[in-house]
Amino acid sequence: MKTTEIMARLRAKYPGEVEYLQAVQEVLESVEDIYNRHPEFEKAKIVERMVEPDRVFSFRVTWVDDSGTVRTNTGWRVQFNSAIGPYKGGLRFHRSTSLSMLKFLGFEQTFKNALTTLPMGGAKGGADFDPKGKSEEEIMRFCQAFMTELWQCIGPDQDIPAGDVGVGGREIGYMYGMYKKLAREYNTGVLTGKGVNWGGSILRPQATGYGALYFTQNLLHRIGKDVKDHRIAISGFGNVAWGAAEKASQLGAKVIAISGPDGVCEIPDGITPEMTDYMLVMRASNRDKVEDMATKFPDRCKFTPGGKAWDIPCDIALPCAFQNELDEADARKLKENGCWCCCEVSNMGCRPEAIAFFQANGILFAPGKAVNAGGVATSGLEMTQNASHINWSGKEVDEKLHFIMNSIHESCVKYGLQPDGSVDYVKGANIAGFMKVAGAMLDQGIV
Repeated sequence: MKTTEIMARLRAKYPGEVEYLQAVQEVLESVEDIYNRHPEFEKAKIVERMVEPDRVFSFRVTWVDDSGTVRTNTGWRVQFNSAIGPYKGGLRFHRSTSLSMLKFLGFEQTFKNALTTLPMGGAKGGADFDPKGKSEEEIMRFCQAFMTELWQCIGPDQDIPAGDVGVGGREIGYMYGMYKKLAREYNTGVLTGKGVNWGGSILRPQATGYGALYFTQNLLHRIGKDVKDHRIAISGFGNVAWGAAEKASQLGAKVIAISGPDGVCEIPDGITPEMTDYMLVMRASNRDKVEDMATKFPDRCKFTPGGKAWDIPCDIALPCAFQNELDEADARKLKENGCWCCCEVSNMGCRPEAIAFFQANGILFAPGKAVNAGGVATSGLEMTQNASHINWSGKEVDEKLHFIMNSIHESCVKYGLQPDGSVDYVKGANIAGFMKVAGAMLDQGIV
């Protein structure tokens, strides 16, 4: 396999699908050496098959807003790879959602799910619907219209969507209600991220952020450090950022910044439980303004319009918002401000040049497919509970999440260990996930 040749073919075939091509190139560059030591992979053309989704569904979503005006959006579901289990991956509602974005996310999800140790394939979906400024009733009508088109493509043993950007427990509830009505099936396993009183798992809303901190703690413990007493800057204020801020505070860290599209809130004395609770209110408001935190807590927060979390001096940076949100200039600013660790919590949150800068300048870095896998891992635990018709306690779920994140870290170290004793977590995560999926594809023949 030659990465340059494969990428040239993909660029010619899918011009303009920037996010998808970026994600594929990162993985292929990491696995090229080990792939070429396995001639059986080349004979079966594993890479050529792996970089193409199994299938892509696209559909029109028509709904009516509060004024009675008919609106139309586009929806997609990308079922990328089912070698190790049914398709699993979130739904994203955001104005920038595109097929390229969902192909990148589904590709990444395939390896992320493989890292969790659970039997789940990779998928992703969503729509170019913008929840910002929409009423509760408009969001419900859109979710119902979206599920009207999606429902025949999914099922508890076929494809199990979850939430993502713009899709939380509220949206999952509306979609699940419509799925039940259409499918006449009353099992609770077809969607994850559900309410705890109707099939959801305890800790699922917090799981991505909690798992990210467990992974970060493992990474730091390996070099004799700890999260406690260190300053953490977090981008975003949605579900993922909320879970990360809450767990970081519980572990004794000081979260000194959160950000949004409108700017950054600096919190010099560290975020408080009241403030993390308010992050949920901010997310539910659909205003998409982090300034609301400073308005609510003016004595503890300083809002800077147009600012970024990376402008605030910190020890650890946690990108929790969106793909490619942290570029090389941000990486340089972080280093200037004393940052020595960046754990990517959003999917592909750092641009390649930012990652290269971190690695070249001795800043610890770990990629999203490893760091943020706690969310989908807990979705997998929710699926297990649904299939068994049981509910585990928060303690049981947290113990299992700890075990999974520890296992992911160990896999990254196994495949990413360098001659000088350091760990290339990007290479380690990519190879660990790839080898599991490639082995399953080889075992199952040319299908």
